[in-house]
Amino acid sequence: MSNAVTQSILVVGGGMSGLSAAIEAAEAGHEVYLVEKNPYLGGRVAQLHQYFPKLCPPYCGLEINFRRIKANPKIRFYTMAEVTGISGEAGNFDVSIQMNPRYVDEKCTGCNKCAEACTLEIDNPFNYGMDKIKAAYLPHDMAFPLRYVLDPSLVGSDEAQKVKDSCPYNAIDLTMEAKTVDLKVGAVVWASGWKPYDAEKMETLGFPRNQNVITNVMMERLAAWNGPTQGKILRPSDGKAPETVAFVQCAGSRDQNNLAFCSTICCMASMKQATYVREQYPDAKVYIFYIDIRAMDRLEDFYTTVKKDSNIQFFKGKVAKIDEDPATKNVTLRVEDTTAGSLHEITVDMAVLATGMQPNTSDDPIPASVSYDDYGFAASMEAKPGVFAAGCTRTPSGVSESVQDGTAAALKAIQAIARR
Repeated sequence: MSNAVTQSILVVGGGMSGLSAAIEAAEAGHEVYLVEKNPYLGGRVAQLHQYFPKLCPPYCGLEINFRRIKANPKIRFYTMAEVTGISGEAGNFDVSIQMNPRYVDEKCTGCNKCAEACTLEIDNPFNYGMDKIKAAYLPHDMAFPLRYVLDPSLVGSDEAQKVKDSCPYNAIDLTMEAKTVDLKVGAVVWASGWKPYDAEKMETLGFPRNQNVITNVMMERLAAWNGPTQGKILRPSDGKAPETVAFVQCAGSRDQNNLAFCSTICCMASMKQATYVREQYPDAKVYIFYIDIRAMDRLEDFYTTVKKDSNIQFFKGKVAKIDEDPATKNVTLRVEDTTAGSLHEITVDMAVLATGMQPNTSDDPIPASVSYDDYGFAASMEAKPGVFAAGCTRTPSGVSESVQDGTAAALKAIQAIARR
């Protein structure tokens, strides 16, 4: 019999790794606390248009997981929450969680009355700032939990009371403040995920100075039905359909001045996005500038299929600079053909930068004594006894690998408690 003080497990991060870990641990009989910084569960996957290996829309997988969470009383989740402290030892950890105010409580039915009453707008974080959203908002159309949020800028404004009064269910509380919740858990799974590398750090590539240079995560939102353009891929500068699109691989990756490592998924992501363009615009021309194409295992079949499209040109070369024509807003890429050793200038309607995965632990480390590698990833799955890293906290991962890693971390957490 276990000597652990508690059999409960804390999972940090509500993306695919964290969801998988939480659900598997709970279905094995353990009490689980799931903590997510955003106001919704689903992580980066919720912001995709399609994901590998089946090129499904994200809610194919997320909806099943949300149903499993709703059906399992052993899972308690906190959104808009952050773990600020972990102390103790495996089987007996004390954890502090900061709960940030949402200003909307569980009485919310998603009726949208607060948004209708609100005139203040903010940049839409779900769409990476490409459009505006009311400051009283549902994070996205399929958000779980289905509950609105008030931006702090609204709470401090003159129209806050008007928005509060618009709610027929009295679900808005303008006096909400941050509070701390203390928990005791037996093990921790840390799956806080990743963020896109900051494209502004590559000044020569012209983001966001050049209006028609965007990043790969922004491209996903452009293609998504609930994105800023309702799924139409359009140039940001003028809303026109692009006739030529360039995908720039390793934008900041495999670069000693930025991310020195390969994020493993960018080649496949750009090829997937090239198919988005070709499906919408049958005559469009696509260029993919690459150092190496990394399509592993069964995904090589997808690479082979994409290469057969005569309107997609693979160009082995490193893009050194991107400039904008002030009149047309077209962008010109200066690139060296590394096979022929020649320099080229290629002009396109828009360019997409394949920025890499930066682990969130590189800026927001686990609040415990654990080791990291040179890039900010947790150095091993067992970061310390009783604390396990999963998904992109540990290594760059695709969706299916993240699910497997979350399940493995849950098993390790259960074993760690059982051994106490």
